[in-house]
Amino acid sequence: MIRVYAHAGGATRPAERVERAWLEPGSPVLVWVDLFNPTPDEGRLLSDVFHFHELAVEDALSTSNDPKVESYGDYLYLILHAIDFKAPEHCFKTHDIDFFLGKTYLVTVHTDESRSIEHMADICGRNAMALGEGPAALMHRIIDMVVDNYRPEIDKLNERLDALEKEVFEKSNPRLARDILDFKRDVASLRRIVQPQRDVVGRLARREFPFIDETVAYRFRDVHDHLVRLVDEAMFFQDRITSLLDAHLSIVSNQLNSVMKILTVIATVFMPLTFITGLYGMNVDLPHFGLGGTRMFWLLMGLMMGISGVMLWYFRRQGWI
Repeated sequence: MIRVYAHAGGATRPAERVERAWLEPGSPVLVWVDLFNPTPDEGRLLSDVFHFHELAVEDALSTSNDPKVESYGDYLYLILHAIDFKAPEHCFKTHDIDFFLGKTYLVTVHTDESRSIEHMADICGRNAMALGEGPAALMHRIIDMVVDNYRPEIDKLNERLDALEKEVFEKSNPRLARDILDFKRDVASLRRIVQPQRDVVGRLARREFPFIDETVAYRFRDVHDHLVRLVDEAMFFQDRITSLLDAHLSIVSNQLNSVMKILTVIATVFMPLTFITGLYGMNVDLPHFGLGGTRMFWLLMGLMMGISGVMLWYFRRQGWI
C-alpha cells in the first residue's frame, strides 16, 4: 500500500501518485510517501521515480536489517527499529522502518504496521504544519514517537523483573531458570536494538548531514537523550538479571545440598543397622550369648536403636543436621 501526502500553498493533501515535477530542484512542494508492505510493483517506485541507489532499495525492501544511517549525496538513508513487546510470547517483536530523506521529500518503508506512522498520517490529514515544517522535521516526529513507545515496554520489563525477583526468593524452583533465561534473552534483544539506534540518532543530532538544520538537530538531541537513558536501563536490567540468575542457582544448589545431607544422614544411620540385621539374618547357627531367640531379638532392636540415637546425637552436635 502506498500513501502520498503533498504540502503546497500552506495546505497538506493526500495524492494518488508522485508527480516527477515535485522532485525537481527548487520545487515548492513537500512530499511524504509511505510504503506499507509494498509489492514488487510498488517497490519499483523507489528506483524508477526517486532513483535511489539499488543497494539502499534492496535493504529497504528486505525485512531484517540493523539500524544505520548512510549518506548518498542528495539524500539520506536510515534504518530504525520500532519495538513492540508481546508479554504472552515473552519476546520482543521488532520491525524495520526505513527512511529516505531528501530536501523536499521523505519516504518511509515498513513491512509491518507502525503505530507511529499511522498516528503521524492522521496528524498530517488534520495539521498542515506536520509536513509544512519540512521532511526532516516530519522524520523527527516519527522517530520521536517510535522512541516514546519504548517507555511502556520498558515499564513492563521492570514489573516482570520485580516479579521474578520476588518469586526467586520466596518460592524458588528449577522451573524459574527458564523464565530467567527468557527474560535475559529479551534484555539482550533490547540492548541490540537500542544501542545502534542511539548512535544513529546521535549522528543526526550532531548535524553531520546538510539535510538536518540546527533547529531539527536540537530536537534530535532530545530523542538521543531518551535513547541514552534506555540504553542505561537495558544495561541495568542486564546486571540485575545476571545477579538474579546467580542467586537462583545458588538457592537451588543449597536446596539440593540440604536434600543430599538428609539422604546421607539416613544412609549413614542405616549402615550399622544393615550390618547387624545382615549378620543375624543368615541361615546358619550363630552364638546367641546364652539368650533365647525372643530376648536376643529385643536385645538387637535395642542395640540398633541405641546406635541410631548416638549417631543422630553426634551429627546434631557437629552441626551436620
